Amino acid sequence: MKTLSRRFARTVAAVGLMALAGAFATHNASAQTATTGQQAKPTVVLVHGAFAESSSWDGVIRKLEAQHYPVIAAANPLRGVKSDAAYVGGIVDAVKGPVVLVGHSYGGSVISSAATGKSNVKALVFVAAFAPEAGESAADLTGKFPGSTLGPALAPPVALPDGGKDLYILKNRFHDQFAADVPAAAARLMAATQRPIAESALGEPAGEPAWKTVPSWFVYGDGDKNIPPAAQAFMAERAKSVKTVVVKGASHVVMTSNPDVVTKLIVEAASR
Repeated sequence: MKTLSRRFARTVAAVGLMALAGAFATHNASAQTATTGQQAKPTVVLVHGAFAESSSWDGVIRKLEAQHYPVIAAANPLRGVKSDAAYVGGIVDAVKGPVVLVGHSYGGSVISSAATGKSNVKALVFVAAFAPEAGESAADLTGKFPGSTLGPALAPPVALPDGGKDLYILKNRFHDQFAADVPAAAARLMAATQRPIAESALGEPAGEPAWKTVPSWFVYGDGDKNIPPAAQAFMAERAKSVKTVVVKGASHVVMTSNPDVVTKLIVEAASR
């Protein structure tokens, strides 16, 4: 019994020391943050869209971190607007402090729903992205204006156990369709690592959009073959975009090919 008591006492002492060390580390981190000014910077949460993945933001992440912005590149499930928004919303809730939500492509639908009712979301940035009205889907907005060539570039759907279908872009069409202004070698890697989206997600109606109450910024390329540039201009105007940047010749992955431009707009939104 005495041995157990001594072990228990040592355990309590060890826990106490760990807590003290943790408090000291937190104090040091706070002091360092105050010195660098990082404390005042919001966390940037990046949400990729269909046929992409978190590494599509690598160039943007490097540039944001160089300016001392905390960054999270969420792994968007791509299963449905409501469920994906709930997932991203959980990430937002876990952040202590203000957040700038940035969405690419279908990720725009996700961030607009995820931000609804979140008081710590200070800005939305739509990067070649959908900004749907309540009841609109990505498919609705893509078909609203001519110009998208995505349909013929899709591979045969992959059947899922639940009866749904997953969509991919054909590898031999990926470069031209999705990332025409990215070097061919990089586009091949992107094609091989592309994340599929559930077919039903593209047709799922959006809920009440946060862009009606949260300041929004837009950036897209006039060479986008997935979402017609005219559709993106329409959505930006409807959302009363604080600033809209159109990148000459940029493809659908404007954040990968033009990370400087996209980063600059995110920093503007974060600094407002």
